[in-house]
Amino acid sequence: MPSSAADTPRTGRIAVIGGGPGGLYAAALLKRLDPRREITVWERNAPDDTFGFGVVLSDETLGGIEHADPVVYAALRDEFVRWDTIDVVHRGTTQTSDGHGFAALGRRRLLQILHERCASLGVRLRFGAEAPPAAELAAHHDLVIAADGVHSATREAHAAHFGPRTATHRNRYIWLAADFAFGAFRFEIAETEYGVIQLHAYPFSPDASTVIVEMREEVWRAAGLDTCDATESTERCAKVFAEALGGRPLRSNNSSWLTFATVTNSHWAHGNTVLIGDAAHTAHFSIGSGTKLAVEDALALAACIEEQPDLPTALAAYEAERRPVVLSTQRAAAASLRWFEELPLYVDQPPRRFAFNLLTRSRRVTHGNLRLRDSDFTGAVEAEFGCPPGTPPMFTPLRLRGLELRNRVVVSPMDMYSAVDGMPGDFHLVHLGARALGGAGLTMTEMVCVSPEGRITPGCTGLWTDEQATAWSRITRFVHDSSPGAAIGVQLGHSGRKGSTKLMWDGIDQPLDEGNWPVSAASPIPYVPGVSRLPHALDRAGLDTVRTQFTDAARRAARCGFDLLELHCAHGYLLSGFLSPLTNRRTDACGGRLENRLRFPLEVFDAVREVWPEDRPMTVRISATDWAEGGTSPGDALGIARAFAAHGADAIDVSTGQVVPDERPEYGRSYQTPYADRIRNTLDVPVIAVGAISSWDDVNSLLLAGRADLCALARPHLYDPHWTLHAAAEQGYEGPGAPWPLPYRAGSRIPPTGRTDAPKPRLTLG
Repeated sequence: MPSSAADTPRTGRIAVIGGGPGGLYAAALLKRLDPRREITVWERNAPDDTFGFGVVLSDETLGGIEHADPVVYAALRDEFVRWDTIDVVHRGTTQTSDGHGFAALGRRRLLQILHERCASLGVRLRFGAEAPPAAELAAHHDLVIAADGVHSATREAHAAHFGPRTATHRNRYIWLAADFAFGAFRFEIAETEYGVIQLHAYPFSPDASTVIVEMREEVWRAAGLDTCDATESTERCAKVFAEALGGRPLRSNNSSWLTFATVTNSHWAHGNTVLIGDAAHTAHFSIGSGTKLAVEDALALAACIEEQPDLPTALAAYEAERRPVVLSTQRAAAASLRWFEELPLYVDQPPRRFAFNLLTRSRRVTHGNLRLRDSDFTGAVEAEFGCPPGTPPMFTPLRLRGLELRNRVVVSPMDMYSAVDGMPGDFHLVHLGARALGGAGLTMTEMVCVSPEGRITPGCTGLWTDEQATAWSRITRFVHDSSPGAAIGVQLGHSGRKGSTKLMWDGIDQPLDEGNWPVSAASPIPYVPGVSRLPHALDRAGLDTVRTQFTDAARRAARCGFDLLELHCAHGYLLSGFLSPLTNRRTDACGGRLENRLRFPLEVFDAVREVWPEDRPMTVRISATDWAEGGTSPGDALGIARAFAAHGADAIDVSTGQVVPDERPEYGRSYQTPYADRIRNTLDVPVIAVGAISSWDDVNSLLLAGRADLCALARPHLYDPHWTLHAAAEQGYEGPGAPWPLPYRAGSRIPPTGRTDAPKPRLTLG
């Protein structure tokens, strides 16, 4: 029974299911914190059984171990193999980057150290024994720690409480080993007759290295590896990478071909049972995070049990502390995983750009910190990109037709809902003028509506009258006169079924209480069922009217002096509604397969392109995914971008979502940029990346890696209208890509602050 005596420690009887690093370390920490605890670890394998070969731990994790258990830290420190170099081998060249700082050791040796520590502290280790079910253990223990791995029986037995979700991915991989130490962390790309195969390899002892061979499922099958046993698979992998191995063999340890599974759980605790490590969450091996996360879970769990007054509070505190860290790691791991799944897109990049792209794939390593780690490598990548000396990538120019943008920063279109009868006023002059003065290469208007019934709200701007055009001309004239070299673009759109709603702050997507106008769409489907107005499906006459409204607005925009025109085909507005299969249920020539769904948006694009000046560029904003089942697929997104590029679009502005209300976006830093990346590197068309890009370091990274040509930022420009100029100042850049307006030039340096450093000692006496 669980302990209850007054002199027995809280969580006096503890059961640990699983004898991996996380479970063992949790047992050791909890026993060390209170030797009175009775702790038993069940491990179904023998003590010298292990799967995989080497493990990598970060300096941050090692620091936590050092503070929590100096004995374990000392043992690990003596065993670690350390290196700081990454080699990227591709098409006969090796790009080397230094300053990365890795520490690794053999998984078997790590387990031995933890076994010895547990035994010395009095933890009971039961090897070769299946643990009783968690529910049975929970009835007789104060705490059950489920560290039973990615295939956790505990998690599955209590799925109704933990809420597990598992996503499998498209690449196959196998864990192997080489009996020599690579001199660096090595990534090598082999372009075979079957497709691209990649190697990840790193040393974990003076005479051994972990080797992971990975490829897409279709390559694995084409190579016949799906019919190979472990021995034949190992031999064939060694043959593919014979040069890297120096002709030496690889070896396996019950190795088999796997597909990675990303595990998440809605909850990590149920009663007195808690999940840690892979039982709670997984993150792709390409960022070396599995053992790291498990050990950090153990540290946090032990600390929370020690700090909190009771077990429920401790388990809640543990999850609250760890979940944000894990989610951040999983996002980085997902970005890395997708990069390797999409590796064939990048193999034609120049060698240094390819290496930089690989190194920054997870977004954890950026242009800025890579420059700190290895300025020579980063400088060579910048030179290959075309950066003049001392010029960050974001301040290099870009030409689209007759328009040369002085830098790669775009103020993203942002609806301000501050117009009256579609008329831009003083607010818009100040809002757009301030951002243009703030240094961005291109400042975009909000979606400017082509008709009164094409507005989202009564506060939306328009270009359906000459009076509105006169008001816009005042704004473009200010931008061109007051910020020479700055460009201003107009985004034209029609709200479609998302129109006739309240101002955002009065109730987003809610219909007006009075004064509604008719809404139209590709199909008669309301945006929010039971709430939004029912749109009428446009017939041929209606389509012709809308097309004419777009061309009339485009003519006015040209007369206003806008430098660039963007056609809004995203976010569920009218033209977007034709593109998505979720919103287009038409049975005529404008519905059905993608070719038909594109028909009317392309018709509008062609008509606008015909009246828009030849030397001025046109871009198109698209939603590359609807974040909803049955919506725009990756193939659809490529088809949409390809079609607009073929019709003369100078760049594709790649956004996502906002097409249906029940979308489930995967939010996170730069979360939409992989969609732009895929379009750019598949179709070789310029793209504008958008979506939670918030730092100039991210902008530089995206550009230098070849994932985008321009970066559009919205909220950062609301926070700081002079975001671009401040980015230049913070990077010490004073060139033509970020000129300060003459009246502002005195403020072009970062203001000094008060000194916080204490006087240094001048004399030390022995």
